[in-house]
Amino acid sequence: TQGPIFPPYDNVIKTVKKFDGIYDSVWWPDHLMGWIPDGLWKPELIEVSKLQKSPHTFLETFTIMAAAASNTSNILLGSAVTEPFRRHPAEIAQAFLTLDHISKGRAILGIGAGEGENIVPYGLEWESPARRLRESIEVIRLLWSGNRVDYTGKIWKLKDAILSLQPEKEGKYPPIWVGAHSEKTLEITGRLGDGWLPEHLEVDEYSEKLKKIRDASRVAGRDPECVTPGLMTSLVISADHEDCHRMLNSVAAKAYALLTPPEKYEAHGYKHPFGNLNTYKDYIPTRVSETEIVSAIGEVPQEICEHRYIHGTSDEVIRTIEEYVRNGLRHIVLWNPTPLCDYSKTKESFSALLKVVQYFKDMRKK
Repeated sequence: TQGPIFPPYDNVIKTVKKFDGIYDSVWWPDHLMGWIPDGLWKPELIEVSKLQKSPHTFLETFTIMAAAASNTSNILLGSAVTEPFRRHPAEIAQAFLTLDHISKGRAILGIGAGEGENIVPYGLEWESPARRLRESIEVIRLLWSGNRVDYTGKIWKLKDAILSLQPEKEGKYPPIWVGAHSEKTLEITGRLGDGWLPEHLEVDEYSEKLKKIRDASRVAGRDPECVTPGLMTSLVISADHEDCHRMLNSVAAKAYALLTPPEKYEAHGYKHPFGNLNTYKDYIPTRVSETEIVSAIGEVPQEICEHRYIHGTSDEVIRTIEEYVRNGLRHIVLWNPTPLCDYSKTKESFSALLKVVQYFKDMRKK
């Protein structure tokens, strides 16, 4: 599931201790800014805003992962996902070896090409994201060798660099899972990754992209099964299916649906409220006025939300996940934004989610 990312710190530790006996893995987003603009962060629109002043409040990912590692003993701990714009790959390499020691071998490096909201407003240039991702993974693996290394890329250049810190268990480095969606990043995943962690893909698209990863693995001379197929997805879950449809029409559900690429809107016969922008690159929530965001929310069709979220009762969610499993899925990360859609459904939604988790844990035992 998604790791707790908001203060107070004591609540974070309390939550991850509970997760340690329930989930197999916990994954932390790496954000400076949230996806919901301030113009929507009002109690009359999103009730949970009563509990948190800003939608852009995040604890630092690697630090909180270290704290979680120190307070748990079973769950895997991953970043979902970090990127190599804000952090040099040498820093990422050292940080995850450190997390590997703290967690006794439970850390997973989730890494991707980045999102504009965490890069552009902070004075960093969005340049060659796929190349930067590929070079960064290559640099990380070189540094993990423990040898003095040179590297000459278009983005990164190393000369006589060394990182002699070794993993907790000799030869067992943290797995690298790639948050890939594009042709270039899927190829990178197949060639260099240990796992794949895309976000919000429908079943047919998931199957097609997984095939491209396996083809890339073959071309690279790797076992096509060497990359663990994962998925990070959002749930709107309730005891009643139609109640989920009501929540899919909420401001919060539609706010995240703005991240759905324009081509997917077009595939269902709609136009994206913001036009043909690259949503993960060009959509900067702090640069959208209240008037613009309220207007955009009004133009998000509920059908788009129905395709973006896995939704329904526990049994319906289970059946949907099983369809992904038939198409290759092996590790799913379940985030429950139902309370953002209707805060009164918090307890009910998490009870329903736990039924889903228990079902798959029981199936695995069989």
